[in-house]
Amino acid sequence: MIRETLFTFLWSISPFGEAKVGIPYGLLSDLNPYFVFVIALIANILVFPLMMFFLDRINTWLVRWNWYKKAAIWVAKRAKKGSKGKLNKYGYYGLAFFVMIPLPGTGVYAGSIATYLFKMERKKAFSANIVGITISSIIVWCVTFFGQGVL
Repeated sequence: MIRETLFTFLWSISPFGEAKVGIPYGLLSDLNPYFVFVIALIANILVFPLMMFFLDRINTWLVRWNWYKKAAIWVAKRAKKGSKGKLNKYGYYGLAFFVMIPLPGTGVYAGSIATYLFKMERKKAFSANIVGITISSIIVWCVTFFGQGVL
């Protein structure tokens, strides 16, 4: 149980899946479904402050290396392309909506990068990310939980 809980948390905080992978992993590992939701949601919420710290402090230091700079510019272009229209038109509601969509590339990592790139107010952006993460997690939890009977 401890191992499955740890992996649920790690998948949910990882950029390779977020709660979109952590929740199904936890539910399919026979953990308590409500516990899985809380663990995955907390892990996913923690991403925003961790990303802001990374982008503010570590990113500026790493950008000195050309290989990192090229990768960072590629990620920044993708984040801007995917979120610019929604953010310009709808502001923080657009950010919440962007993060809410449970598809690859639209989670809190992309939302954090968009917040950084568009120099959005952090407190409002954090709130928008929490709303988006919560709705996305509810969608994934429901689909996985209720879909298990189909399997």
